[in-house]
Amino acid sequence: MALLQVTKLAQSACAVTSVSGVMRQHIYRCIASSSGRQQAAQPVAAEIVHEEPRWIRRLGTIRTDWQRDEVTDIYSTPLLDLVYKAATVHRMYNDPSMVQRCTLLSIKTGGCPENCSYCSQSSHWSDDTGLKAEKLMDLEPVFEAALRAREAGSTRFCMGAAWRGPSQVGPRQWERVLEMVARVRGLGMEVCTTLGMLTPEQAKQLRGAGLTAYNHNLDTSPEYYGKITTTRKYEDRLATLAAVRDAGISVCAGGIIGLGEGEQDRVGLLLQLATLPEHPESVPINRLVAVKGTPLQDQEPPSGLDLVRCIATARIVMPRTVVRLSAGRLDLSPAEQALAFLAGANSIFDGDKLLTTPNNDRNEDTQMFELLGLRSRPAFLNYASGNDSSRDFAAAAPAAAVAEVHAHAASSSCCGGGCDLK
Repeated sequence: MALLQVTKLAQSACAVTSVSGVMRQHIYRCIASSSGRQQAAQPVAAEIVHEEPRWIRRLGTIRTDWQRDEVTDIYSTPLLDLVYKAATVHRMYNDPSMVQRCTLLSIKTGGCPENCSYCSQSSHWSDDTGLKAEKLMDLEPVFEAALRAREAGSTRFCMGAAWRGPSQVGPRQWERVLEMVARVRGLGMEVCTTLGMLTPEQAKQLRGAGLTAYNHNLDTSPEYYGKITTTRKYEDRLATLAAVRDAGISVCAGGIIGLGEGEQDRVGLLLQLATLPEHPESVPINRLVAVKGTPLQDQEPPSGLDLVRCIATARIVMPRTVVRLSAGRLDLSPAEQALAFLAGANSIFDGDKLLTTPNNDRNEDTQMFELLGLRSRPAFLNYASGNDSSRDFAAAAPAAAVAEVHAHAASSSCCGGGCDLK
């Protein structure tokens, strides 16, 4: 009401051609006073301060004290924002243009006594898959395969045996595997094996043979693990990882998405890996390749963007780890793979087969590298993750293995160069 009266007064004043200075000052004071009363009458909204989550405030910090709600929050971040944050962390510790090319060879196929529901090599459904058990490969074919892989650009050679563990086989087969490790290591390549569960003594023997890394995937969350296999326990997997770490071998441990798990199981897997005493040097993220005859033969594979989300989350919670874009690349477009590299993936498996499942052609990967401006990560580049006991990757190869490689080079078309033998 007071403001209406002042407004009318002002209008009347404006209608007069000549208004005294005293009158004008009186009108202005009335308007100012009324305006002040109106402003005072307005309620003042309380300022609400939203504190950023700890993981955002400490983005890129190396931590092993992650909480489930934090990892859930990261995983649930809108995808483009998640990829941006993961790419930011990736560039803190890694060259984003450098991607390692690895080759995986099955040195002993089929007949595995475990009942992992995704695996074609289990003896539990071999009649349905049609996969027959084969003997452990001889030394020379494995060595030749490693040579071809090195010539094709791979700097890491991985060997897998369908065993519950070396304890199930005789000493001669175990000695042959140790010789395989030594000979491939003599080529100047990183050497990784996946042979099932290990005892501490077996881990030490592998390290003595020159093994760089041991792969032992956790597959999924502890809560969902019993729905994937019942012939071993999650604690068995963790015990093998501890034996590998204690032996001074680089730990390679990841999982598979698309096993029928929920999002919280994916969170649980990444939480388990990120809260180990030391982060694994390598974390492979696999996308299920459903194999006919296995219990998961009809399982729909997760989308490429689901894979990207897992990779981005892994990169944020394990900033220095090499995140490996592993099985399930075959039907991903170059654009989807590019997004995975942007989100923090810095390794692939190349070659036309991963153990028993098809994989991308090497020529296609070469073209993709050229298109995206990627270059291959050399062997024995420092792995910043892990602990001091597993960082001596460039240690001299066993002398006997080096001598054997030189002898092979002298008697073949191989020039023997480029191995960086010491």
